[in-house]
Amino acid sequence: MCTIPLKRAAKTTVIKFFSEAALKTILEQPDTRKKKELRNLFFMILMYDTGARNQELLDLKLSDIHFEGKSPYVVITGKGRKTRLVPVMPKTVDHFRKYAAVFHPEHTSDDYLFYTERKGRRFAMSPDNTERFIKKYGVAAHNVNPEVPESLHCHMFRHSRSMHLYRSGMPMVLLAEWLGHAQISSTLIYANADTEMKKEAIQKVTSKLNPLVSGETTYLEWEDDEELIRQLYGLSR
Repeated sequence: MCTIPLKRAAKTTVIKFFSEAALKTILEQPDTRKKKELRNLFFMILMYDTGARNQELLDLKLSDIHFEGKSPYVVITGKGRKTRLVPVMPKTVDHFRKYAAVFHPEHTSDDYLFYTERKGRRFAMSPDNTERFIKKYGVAAHNVNPEVPESLHCHMFRHSRSMHLYRSGMPMVLLAEWLGHAQISSTLIYANADTEMKKEAIQKVTSKLNPLVSGETTYLEWEDDEELIRQLYGLSR
């Protein structure tokens, strides 16, 4: 006997992201009077604005920064060594200038944008370094604003910027290109996440008295009523 195999349900990818109000609280945490915290603030701003992955940002060199003119952008090298041009906001350029004045007063194009110094030499920052200070700011921000996720990490900046752009009307195809996704299917997680949020919002505002929630729906008892059936079918005068 042949049996038809059941189709496996597609797994829904759950993404975690923060609101724009939460972002504001996060960016208020660094004490920019301290050199490293000035760097950390600019790192988070650039990470959010570009939607870049942690390693993509750490790989940036000054030659990848093009902030002159009316259309500033960053050249990001993603997976498979593919590059993409990502525009940035004017405020991001302002923060870059403050950062560069301290960290790159005499710069060369081969310098890493973000670096650490050991014995007078500059090296690219490690992913562990960035994850560490972002987690620290996340804990501090959550204590101020519960909207900030309890466990903040670098990739959440990418997810959050993507969700904010999607909700603002950026077409999915353009969002996929902006993120550097080879397949648009990878970008659909943001549409799925938005649908889930709408569903949760609807459930929260739907009264418990609503028959779709309570299940207390009254149906016509007509199954055994021969006269009513005849009327419905126009057989009775």
